[in-house]
Amino acid sequence: MAIRLPPEKSMAVPNYPIWRLSVEQYHDMIAAGILTEDDPVELLEGWLVTKMPKNRPHSLSTQLTRESLTRIVPDGWYVDDQEPITLGDSEPEPDVIVVRGNRRDYTEQPTSKDVILVVEVSDATLQRDRTLKLRIYADARIPVYWILNLQDSQLEIYADPTGTGENATYRQRTIYTSDAPVVIEGREVGRVVVGDLF
Repeated sequence: MAIRLPPEKSMAVPNYPIWRLSVEQYHDMIAAGILTEDDPVELLEGWLVTKMPKNRPHSLSTQLTRESLTRIVPDGWYVDDQEPITLGDSEPEPDVIVVRGNRRDYTEQPTSKDVILVVEVSDATLQRDRTLKLRIYADARIPVYWILNLQDSQLEIYADPTGTGENATYRQRTIYTSDAPVVIEGREVGRVVVGDLF
């Protein structure tokens, strides 16, 4: 049974014509210097969306998660953090990702076919991560999506993407508070202690 979560609360969209960007236009803006590393935005479903500032608990959990996954993932995969991945009409910058191959394989951003696991560390962004980000990752067929929920001190693991566009979601949602499996291509390769990620 597919998971249905409440819609994301968002600012009102103007009722007059506005412009959505393609990934290519977004890349052109970066190449032209219109957008720089100092601009706190990411492209989500064609919209430039402001990224939340990071606080110390968020930064610490991001690094602890990256380190934990790096110890577990098998050869042929690598772990990265806070780097963009190129998806259909989005280029999110997840907190942690597990990518096929090695860093030198990528002169351009990884795409959905390269990424097996995406992690968002969530405090103020929990609602966005459970709705908009979940939909984007499911639509891109990212096999496993983790939300490290700082508000409730738990790890939410979503798996088995289904649907497309507005109807994209994950069929499975499991909440872990002790230890959780790390699954790469359908095989458990290790476990993480959830408490060690906070």
